[in-house]
Amino acid sequence: MSAHTQTAEKGQNTTLLCQESYVCSGTDEAIFECDECRSLQCQRCEEELHQPERLRNHERTRIRPGHVPYCDSCKGANGNIMHASMTGSRQIAAVRCQVCKINLCVECQKRTHSGGNRRKHPVTVYHAGKAQEQEEEAGMDEETKRRKMTEKVVSFLLVDETEEIQVRNEEEFIKKLDCSPDQHLKVVSIFGNTGDGKSHTLNHTFFYGREVFKTSPAQESCTVGVWAAYDPVRKVVVIDTEGLLGATVNLSQRTRLLLKVLAISDLVIYRTRADRLHNDLFKFLGDASEAYLKHFTKELKATTARCGLDVPLSTLGPGVIIFHETVYTKLLGSDHPSEVPEKLIQDRFRKLSCFPEAFSSIHYKGTRTYNPPTDFSGLRRAVEQQLENNTTRSPRQPGVIYKALKALSDRFSGEIPDDQMAHSSFFPDEYFTCSSVCLSCGCGCKKSMNHTKEGVPHESKSRCRYSHQYDNRVYTCKACYERGMEVSVVPKTSASTDSPWLGLAKYAWSGYVIECPNCGVVYRSRQYWFGNQDPVNTVVRTEIEHVWPGTDGFLKDNNNAAQRLLDGMNFMAQSVSELSLGPTKAVTSWLTDQIAPAYWRPNSQILSCNKCNTPFKDNDTKHHCRACGEGFCDGCSSKTRPVPERGWGPAPVRVCDNCYENRGIQLDVADQPSDEEGGTLIARKVGEAVQNTLGAVVTAMDIPLGLVKDAARPAYWVPDHEILHCHNCRKEFSVKLSKHHCRACGQGFCDECSHDRRAVPSRGWDHPVRVCFNCNKKPGDL
Repeated sequence: MSAHTQTAEKGQNTTLLCQESYVCSGTDEAIFECDECRSLQCQRCEEELHQPERLRNHERTRIRPGHVPYCDSCKGANGNIMHASMTGSRQIAAVRCQVCKINLCVECQKRTHSGGNRRKHPVTVYHAGKAQEQEEEAGMDEETKRRKMTEKVVSFLLVDETEEIQVRNEEEFIKKLDCSPDQHLKVVSIFGNTGDGKSHTLNHTFFYGREVFKTSPAQESCTVGVWAAYDPVRKVVVIDTEGLLGATVNLSQRTRLLLKVLAISDLVIYRTRADRLHNDLFKFLGDASEAYLKHFTKELKATTARCGLDVPLSTLGPGVIIFHETVYTKLLGSDHPSEVPEKLIQDRFRKLSCFPEAFSSIHYKGTRTYNPPTDFSGLRRAVEQQLENNTTRSPRQPGVIYKALKALSDRFSGEIPDDQMAHSSFFPDEYFTCSSVCLSCGCGCKKSMNHTKEGVPHESKSRCRYSHQYDNRVYTCKACYERGMEVSVVPKTSASTDSPWLGLAKYAWSGYVIECPNCGVVYRSRQYWFGNQDPVNTVVRTEIEHVWPGTDGFLKDNNNAAQRLLDGMNFMAQSVSELSLGPTKAVTSWLTDQIAPAYWRPNSQILSCNKCNTPFKDNDTKHHCRACGEGFCDGCSSKTRPVPERGWGPAPVRVCDNCYENRGIQLDVADQPSDEEGGTLIARKVGEAVQNTLGAVVTAMDIPLGLVKDAARPAYWVPDHEILHCHNCRKEFSVKLSKHHCRACGQGFCDECSHDRRAVPSRGWDHPVRVCFNCNKKPGDL
């Protein structure tokens, strides 16, 4: 901490003391302030100091509670104010230097006491009371009050150059603006080429020259992204944007960001310093108007309905003020006083075939700068006049402004491929439409960006062509089409009215069927012994549809007879297995106990693991330690080593963890196996050999079973060898975690994520079958 700061803190007081110390030695409370003496004086010092004839006419003011004197350094001779021309008002003193005997404001203290020996001068800090502040504000004129209101305004980054909003929610947006949530505001934004002084214009138009928005003389642009600040005088949100024609790697995203800002604005200032208005200005406004009407009008209406906003977002665009500053050329319309500049601007739009229909109004405000600085008073009056007009765009709460910007950012976001951009326009359709391309014909989707998040499917106005790779044909019932209805049908194994087993029998005899919900079964592939015609020539119509990335495709092979047969056989086998599980377990345990060594604990007495105490369930396997004979789970008895003292050797056998660690301990002679136990031990070894052999046979039988499942798999199912984890919970599949296919989407799931049952008519499953959680949530028929 500096010496100056220390002294200032020690000199703080709430009672003003006499600064003359002429009679009272500086201990009495100050009663008067004398401008000529430039000091605070107590009653006794004031009387003694002004006894001489030449000092009697000094102007003295009685001090009120909370009084703070003015800065002495800001006043010149005869009380003329020098610093006031820069600050707009007399400055109140912040400290009094005890050595120099003068009162100083913050600026004067920095200017005169920031260096050298004066930095160490002891000072007394003044504390202005509310009464003094109110008194000072009462003495200010309207312009000074406005300046004071904008002294604490700061700007903040609203959206970065990648179109990411830097404000998390409405509350943070209101907090950064430093305004009331119920305050009704308008939005003013500025556009123009880089280097034309947009930030400088906003600072002088709204904030009396304070650098609220950063300016820089460097070649690089000092404004990147979108910055915002709140003007408490005019109750507007002021937005500064990144300049056009500037160097950037995200040109398309920056241009799209400008239109989002334009969409939420009530008034747009287009700043140009060109001596003559360029065509780029009219081209920019014309393209912005067309893109606004084409893409943003509908989205703003949807935002009003979706967010339940009390104040409707106007679908008519903002007003525009073209602020034109020239140096060497005359202003627009000055050569022809009879013609209004706005009329000349409309003629320029018409000649360039640009029609700014979206904007509520277009005004021209020019200024010619013979000698700097630029005069912004005309622009300020024009802006205030437009803000007072509420016929088209009414003020709204800051939360509504944030919701509109957030909705537009969520809708129109994402990267724009360079090969899809049309560089002939400032705002091509590719900036706002879906970037998906049909895999079959290559045409693009004409819906808005991110429309799939709202459940709206892809759409294209052009017709698609057939591709054998995607088989993008769709069948519709010809009889229904002739009656004015378009009903899609698919080939499938059996009719919806047939039971699963009867449907399989009919399929084996007469082939697949095509069933219409209105007409019933309209076609069977082997209905006759010979002479069966193709369905396209008789009962169905063929249409070619687009194939969009991420869709299921149009595979019409819904022949699931083999899979249905496997499902039926698996169901029967599982039922028999579950019914016979109890008796089988009982018989197995009894047989195992008959051939077990005498020192083994019987299976009927083993209810939990001897080490971890985990209770055994019906399907859990009990393992005996070959050393101690107790029962353990697989995790507590996974070690192996020879146990010659029990007759198990020299090959390693299963032991528990405790016996594995105590391998050096030898058994007593009484614990050695007898001849009778040796025979039982041989029987146990034979039993284990038989069990291992049967297990290997069962494993070998699983291999051709997997090949049969792959052969029976419907075409839209993901192959088993490509499924490594559950499509929903991402659990990895193993021997203990089985794979299951969803009959609707064909992806692989675990049992927990696909235990729902539902009919899937579009895939040929007319009876309830296994579907995943996601497909089960879909409304309507699958």
